[in-house]
Amino acid sequence: MLVKTHASSVYGIESTTVTVEVKVTAGTKYYIVGLPDNAIKESLQRIESAIQSANFRMPRQKIVVNLAPADIRKEGSAYDLAIAMGILGASGQIQIDRLSKYIILGELSLDGGVQRIKGALPIAIQARHEGYDGVILPKDNAREAAIVDGLKVYGVENISEVISFIDGKMEIEETIVDTRAEFHDHINNYEFDFSDVSGQLNIKRALEIAAAGGHNVILIGPPGSGKTMLAKRLPTILPPLSLRESLETTKIHSVAGYLSASDSLMTVRPFRDPHHSISDAALVGGGANPQPGEISLAHNGVLFLDELPEFKRSVLEVMRQPLEERKITISRAKLTVDYPASFMLVAAMNPCPCGYYNHPHKDCICPPGVVQKYLSRVSGPLLDRIDLHIEVTPVNYQELSNGVRGENSHAVRERVIKARNAQAERFSKRNKDKDFAEIHSNAQMRVKMVREVCQISDEGKRLLQSAMERLSLSARAYDRILKVARTIADLDGSIDISTEHLAEAIQYRSLDRENWSG
Repeated sequence: MLVKTHASSVYGIESTTVTVEVKVTAGTKYYIVGLPDNAIKESLQRIESAIQSANFRMPRQKIVVNLAPADIRKEGSAYDLAIAMGILGASGQIQIDRLSKYIILGELSLDGGVQRIKGALPIAIQARHEGYDGVILPKDNAREAAIVDGLKVYGVENISEVISFIDGKMEIEETIVDTRAEFHDHINNYEFDFSDVSGQLNIKRALEIAAAGGHNVILIGPPGSGKTMLAKRLPTILPPLSLRESLETTKIHSVAGYLSASDSLMTVRPFRDPHHSISDAALVGGGANPQPGEISLAHNGVLFLDELPEFKRSVLEVMRQPLEERKITISRAKLTVDYPASFMLVAAMNPCPCGYYNHPHKDCICPPGVVQKYLSRVSGPLLDRIDLHIEVTPVNYQELSNGVRGENSHAVRERVIKARNAQAERFSKRNKDKDFAEIHSNAQMRVKMVREVCQISDEGKRLLQSAMERLSLSARAYDRILKVARTIADLDGSIDISTEHLAEAIQYRSLDRENWSG
């Protein structure tokens, strides 16, 4: 007897429905075909034990399982439950009328328990698109899948519940999540606040500019000056996630398997801070079975690289293309997947190996030439892609002890949102053109648009020319200065870019100045 059940496979951040065809005939041995990996080939031992634990029998006949389409590689243990239900249906032990109406997924334990899977959200989205009645999947994934409206989601704990449900002997409680209520109730759940930072008004101003325009930032300063503390508070002044951005971000974390059983929707911007020992593939994504890397997990949020010169040079250089394109393409012989990677890069570094070069009170003990060698670990092309270079100076005792709290994140965020709204209005006409990628902030502007949007006066041109010649800036740095100046003007509510806006933008090129040459 031939029975078909339906499962799903995730490639990149999209899902493809897999038809599980099971045929039980006279003979012996079990066969699984359709390009299964080792985890799937080993599933029959788990399935046999799980079926027996539910007081059913594993047929002692020839069982052929085909995973269609057969030309796509299938990986992981999520097919266990669909194969088990197919075997029970094909051997006549359960009703088969309802099997074809659901996507069925889950890894089986030997005692019949159903373990969580990765990618429940894109799977649920695809199931709704293809018109299935619902999805049956592990209870730990139920809230994650239930944010998809118009689809019934049944979370199960063991195979016995699935068998009883398919046979019509019991009903499983449907998991329901009010997506919009969930989104709005938790949209501002941040642990940190800008008011925690004492003093450093100039640094806060620079981070406000970065947030307003979506600009990349590098913080240079001695140990203990507050670089990490400031970086961790940057997401709190970024505009709240839109519902579309929230779903997009949740989908990536779902594929990576980073959502807990209590999570349904990511409502705050991600903040990722990988250790400097990270590999190329872990940062940008990849592996034999391509998975999203840290740059994709930071999509719509912040990627913080602390101790930047300590990262392997090859790791930093692979970021150059994603920083420009805001996506990463991972190619394999038989597979190419795209992961979104629109993130704000925030890097932090000491000015030298001892940490005290240019310190106002402590002397640097590094030998001649060591500072330049240390800074050269970060390549010029990568620094060119960072818009704001900010010197972070230590906070003095008076600022720490006076008990005066700084401006809170909410007040700063209001100004950032106002500037972002001005940018959204500016780019709205272009975003309607389907021939171009959407632009949401000044940092995302291409060269042609920079020339159109960032018009400056003759006096501003002379100022910029002087800075270009004195600092030996590249053409890319020229464009970055114009983008930052445009953001500063947006924060001021100004239509035109003034020389004051340009002058402030130029000062955020610290690493281009002569006193950083070592």
